[in-house]
Amino acid sequence: MIYIIPPICVGVGYLISFLVLSNKSRIRQRKAEQLIEEAKREAERIRKDVEVSAKEKLFREKEEFEKDTQETKHELRQLEKRLSKRDDNLERKLEILTKKERHLDVQGNNLLEKEKAIDSKRNELEKIIEEEKKNLLNIVGLSKEEAEELLLRKLEKQLEERCAKLINRKIQNAKESADEKARSIICASIQRCASGGNIDNVVSSIPLPSNDIKGRIIGREGRNIRAFEKATGIDVIVDDTPGIIVLSGFDSIRREMARLAMEKLIVDGRIHPARIEELVEETKKELEHTIMETGKQTCFDQGVHNIHPEIIRLIGKLKYRTSYGQNQLQHSIEVSNISGILANELKLDAQIAKRCGLLHDIGKAISLEVEGTHAIVGSEIARKRDERVEVINAIASHHEEVPMETVYSILVLAADAVSGGRPGARRETFEKYVKRLEKLESIATSFGGIESAYAIQAGREVRVIVRPNEVDDKMAGKICYDIAKEIEEELEYPGEVTVTVIRETRSVEKAK
Repeated sequence: MIYIIPPICVGVGYLISFLVLSNKSRIRQRKAEQLIEEAKREAERIRKDVEVSAKEKLFREKEEFEKDTQETKHELRQLEKRLSKRDDNLERKLEILTKKERHLDVQGNNLLEKEKAIDSKRNELEKIIEEEKKNLLNIVGLSKEEAEELLLRKLEKQLEERCAKLINRKIQNAKESADEKARSIICASIQRCASGGNIDNVVSSIPLPSNDIKGRIIGREGRNIRAFEKATGIDVIVDDTPGIIVLSGFDSIRREMARLAMEKLIVDGRIHPARIEELVEETKKELEHTIMETGKQTCFDQGVHNIHPEIIRLIGKLKYRTSYGQNQLQHSIEVSNISGILANELKLDAQIAKRCGLLHDIGKAISLEVEGTHAIVGSEIARKRDERVEVINAIASHHEEVPMETVYSILVLAADAVSGGRPGARRETFEKYVKRLEKLESIATSFGGIESAYAIQAGREVRVIVRPNEVDDKMAGKICYDIAKEIEEELEYPGEVTVTVIRETRSVEKAK
């Protein structure tokens, strides 16, 4: 079905479309105008903001510029003031220098005048001296050369006398300082090496668990005790003392072996001649092993190495040897330590010194078996075992039987004397030490006017107190001298003995 639109309707439609389009066009135009107006207003606002910010920035920069300018002006004013002050100071210094220059010129002129005056006086003095020389030569009758020679001889003689006095004074000071230094070194060595004494007897006591064992030790008709004495070489003393038996013998090694063997027999309980011989042989081997171990340990402790095994064995045997009650191994260790300390003090080789000190008495380990003194015997052993020359000479000369060839020999001699001579080290020395103290005090109190006397510092000083009402100061000096002379004549002592006489008057009152 086809519809036919009338023309009027088409015209109306066109009209309506035209009107709608015209209205939309006007609306768009108005919006465009509004947008343009708003853009203009926004541009104007932005322009004003930019102008304001630019003015503010310009103002701030202007303020900063003015501030910097003010600071610069202030600094310039300060600098100007300082420069002005410096100029003033320079002017003052220049003025002072000018004054000093003028003063120096004046002094220079004065010095020139004084030099001229001194030169003239010197010339006058030279003329006077020449005239006096001529007069003296005329009086004495000597020529100038003869007078000069006489004067030179006189001056030479005076110079020789002065040199001799100076040399003697220096030598005396050197001796005094050397003695003092030596005492200081030895005292320091003794203080750093403190060893205890070990005094052994010639007998050994063995406790018994019961009195029944004593009869078993004796055996039938004494056969066990005879077998034991034959095997060990030690006397067995069985007396009425309950609970002990005594082993007696001068050979300390044999006595030690007998002691160990007897203790083993007592523990074992099987006591008969065959068992005795078996245990004695076993004990000999053990003791020999102990001797070697003792020697090795001693060498290790002392830091002495590369020693021949035979010498190590002799060192171990020293453990069972005594001299005047002093254990020889402990004595050798002490001498080794003191020798090493002395060598360190003198900047010498301490190892060589300790080796010399440790081996100095090895001859005592076999001196009973061969002829000769222990020093010579010990040096021969060391020579055969290729010991150092210093060690051989130290061993041979430590009792001054042969000349001392090295400084180590002197150190060993001093260390040996220190170890054996200290109070209490040896029985005989200790007795002499006590007697010497008593004798010192008795000599001091033997003079008139003495109230009391005391031997102090191990006998190296005697303090004497006199009665002040009987002895004056001059008399006290004479008594001091007389006591010292008496001690020199009556006593033998190492080093020096200082005699100090004290005289004092005391006044005592009691307040009530």
